[in-house]
Amino acid sequence: MLRYLPFLLILAVWIYAFIDCLNTPEKEVRKLPKVVWVIIILLFGQVLLGPIAWFAVGRPRKNAPYGATKPQERRWVAPDDNPDFLKSLGDDKTKRDPSPAPQDDPASTPDPAPSDASRDQDDDAHLKQWEDDLRRREEELRRRENGGGSEEPPR
Repeated sequence: MLRYLPFLLILAVWIYAFIDCLNTPEKEVRKLPKVVWVIIILLFGQVLLGPIAWFAVGRPRKNAPYGATKPQERRWVAPDDNPDFLKSLGDDKTKRDPSPAPQDDPASTPDPAPSDASRDQDDDAHLKQWEDDLRRREEELRRRENGGGSEEPPR
């Protein structure tokens, strides 16, 4: 049984390389045309030269950024320099906030959004409430640590 194992492993690698080459898009194949890679894999598959050459040289790299297949295309691009990313941000914004169509009847227009000043006041009120709550909790902890702790259960 073990004497068949090397033959089966070579056959498995050969078949995998052949199917991988056939399923790879033509524009992603490196160094040689796809047809030449298929012939190399088929002719030199029994000695594993064809499949190893395919995996090492002809197969597209999976870690190539943005689908780059040529060495000059392989470079990392910051998101703010990537035009596809910037375009997707614009698309997301239009999907989330479609601008309303202008209406002729002023009575049917919705109330305007709160102004920045009222939002700032609301934020300041929330911040003050959080700070007061934090101070109260700190006082409770200090009282407990000093031995004069209150018997109130924490909220």
